[in-house]
Amino acid sequence: MQRQAIHTLKEWKNRPDHKPLILRGARQVGKSYLVRMFGRECFENIIEINFETELWAQDLFDQKNPVNTIAFLEAQYNQRIVGGKTLLFLDEIQAGPKALASLRYFYELMPDLHIIAAGSLLDFVLHDHEFSMPVGRIEYLHLGPMSFEEFLLATNNEIKLERLKGFSLNEGFNEALHNSLMEDFRKYIVIGGMPGSIQAYLDSGSYLDVARVQEGILATYQDDFSKYATRVDHTLLRKVFSRIPLQVGKKIKYVNIDPDERSVKLAGAIEKLELAKLVTRITHTHANSIPLGGEIKERDFKILFLDVGLLCRACRLDMTEILESKDLLMVNSGAICEQFIGQHLLYNEPSYQRPELYFWVRQKAGTNSEVDYIIQHGSRIIPVEVKAGTTGRLKSLHVFMLEKERDFALRFNANIPSLLDTVTAVASHKPRPFSLLSLPLYMVGQTNRLIKETF
Repeated sequence: MQRQAIHTLKEWKNRPDHKPLILRGARQVGKSYLVRMFGRECFENIIEINFETELWAQDLFDQKNPVNTIAFLEAQYNQRIVGGKTLLFLDEIQAGPKALASLRYFYELMPDLHIIAAGSLLDFVLHDHEFSMPVGRIEYLHLGPMSFEEFLLATNNEIKLERLKGFSLNEGFNEALHNSLMEDFRKYIVIGGMPGSIQAYLDSGSYLDVARVQEGILATYQDDFSKYATRVDHTLLRKVFSRIPLQVGKKIKYVNIDPDERSVKLAGAIEKLELAKLVTRITHTHANSIPLGGEIKERDFKILFLDVGLLCRACRLDMTEILESKDLLMVNSGAICEQFIGQHLLYNEPSYQRPELYFWVRQKAGTNSEVDYIIQHGSRIIPVEVKAGTTGRLKSLHVFMLEKERDFALRFNANIPSLLDTVTAVASHKPRPFSLLSLPLYMVGQTNRLIKETF
């Protein structure tokens, strides 16, 4: 299965100033598969070391002389390691975290050698390491679940993908193609973007096989809880992990997760799940200026689950109902659509950029205006509303456009794409003109391109 991130890896390989690359992402999003595919395509040979199974490697990389390390590896694997021709892949590197510190010496003394490090729980090491990280001598690549467009490619829908990538707002969109893509979208909602789930569907075409794989993935995540830290309450983690999917799309209130547990412990459990990349915190921003992260309110946040397919499985949603539904608003109150759009917006930016996403809620007593997401496009601040069906009120969006004096907004729904010049409709306020770009849910991967086309 092809991943768009391989293009980033190829660009990294060809840069003369490349640094050792650290691949970050949750377990089973396809990190190792991606690196191996990249190695086969772009290098003469690949040396792969798993720090969980090859314990000798932990001491080998705990030194400051990479020349000696490479000499040992050549003898160990009976292969030459040559800069520009060999890829050195350090997998599950969280099991030998001091190897991360050694990357600075590879960068300084062997800059031609291409090194990629990855690990399922790597962010725990990066968050709480007890050694000097090689700041300025490494770079990162963030990998999430497979996107809807990667799903189309994997399921032999290249022509549909070409139509998506070639669509312009200056032309109409075929209704039959739209309906077909909405069917693919509903399939993706059930299957999700985990490579194992997609492969199960490709192998058998059975959604029951997909469900079995998803159950296995969720169980694996829970089995990992024992690896998070020695003092983590595993029972609490399991409880929070099982209840978070039901909170997607809602502002988090700890009492809704567990009314009998202290909020500080629940906050700690959520932080652990964040470090494992199983959930992502979507924080409130005042959205007055950029960067959006410069004026956040950390106590006000929502949560995204890792993957929409896993979300549906964790919530025990009926697969048939999703696949046959003409209005997903009737399924889980539309939260699955907010999850779908959110997980794609997180990874719509370059993969070397840390994924982040925000939302907005009106900070006045007695009001309940809330915009699903706020994104930045160049110097523009753009509100994003997600609707599961073909219709839906945009009251909160109008409030935002009026208060923040913005002139462009984005909506995702089940309709064909359109660009509309409209005005705000807020009682007792003078209407303010703005442009509303409305895109079908499956077109989220084309967001940046189509926004740029409107300006």
